Amino acid sequence: MSGSSWRVTVRDTFLIVFGCFLFAVGADCFEIPNGLAAGGVTGLATVVHAVTGLPVGLMSIAMNVVLILLVVRQGDRHYLVRTAGGIVALGVLIDAVAPFVPVLGDGDLLLCALWGGVITGVGLGLVFRTGGNTGGTDIIAQLVSSRTSLPVGTACIIVDSMIIALSALTFSVEQALYAAVATYIAGRVIDAVVDGPRSERAAYVISNRHAEIANEILYTLNRGCTELQARGVWSGNNRPVLFCVLGRSETGRLKEIVSGIDPDAIVIISEVHEVFGEGFRQINGR
Repeated sequence: MSGSSWRVTVRDTFLIVFGCFLFAVGADCFEIPNGLAAGGVTGLATVVHAVTGLPVGLMSIAMNVVLILLVVRQGDRHYLVRTAGGIVALGVLIDAVAPFVPVLGDGDLLLCALWGGVITGVGLGLVFRTGGNTGGTDIIAQLVSSRTSLPVGTACIIVDSMIIALSALTFSVEQALYAAVATYIAGRVIDAVVDGPRSERAAYVISNRHAEIANEILYTLNRGCTELQARGVWSGNNRPVLFCVLGRSETGRLKEIVSGIDPDAIVIISEVHEVFGEGFRQINGR
């Protein structure tokens, strides 16, 4: 293994362990002691813990081991190693951290849902950035999806909803509703951590004066511009479409340029999470 590969392995291992530690802190401080079973295997283990008293971390490891054995053929070796490491680290840390962290929130379920969702979301996001996983809902969703016509994403939502609904029978409907809030917040935070805080804009411009607009984009905004060949379905006429990627602060200047040249131009601006290449970040596989 080369030096760079070792550095990547060490970095990924650190992120997985640290991410699992953050998740454990969020779960042990805010979610588990306040009866917020925020989806996933950890949420299911929280319900089992309330009924049987068995440790949440130990139960999550046992459940995940059974699940990962059922889908072991669907992942490559590196993914399975990272996932197995995440499962064990998360389960061990949830039980190990619990005696040393305070129970926060003082019964304020909204506060617990907000901060529990944020902290566990950051933790899982760090794990996902390495290409690893902590098992849980997505494994169950894979099994459901493989046996039905449901997409994996839809299956994830259904499985999490079922676990949260089950928690209402053990805790209360109010706690289940706040657990749903924590699950939603964690999902949004995971996306922000994995995709990064930066958000660029992709712009499409359709205009008869496309050459002038392209020139201004190139030499006033100093941004690259690509001309796509398109054809109007109604008119049957060929009409170029300009495509460019801009920073968030540059969209206003683009609108000024287009409106100054052709006020009747069609401008479509959409948000993109990541852009790599010249003028933006260099791609590095993460």
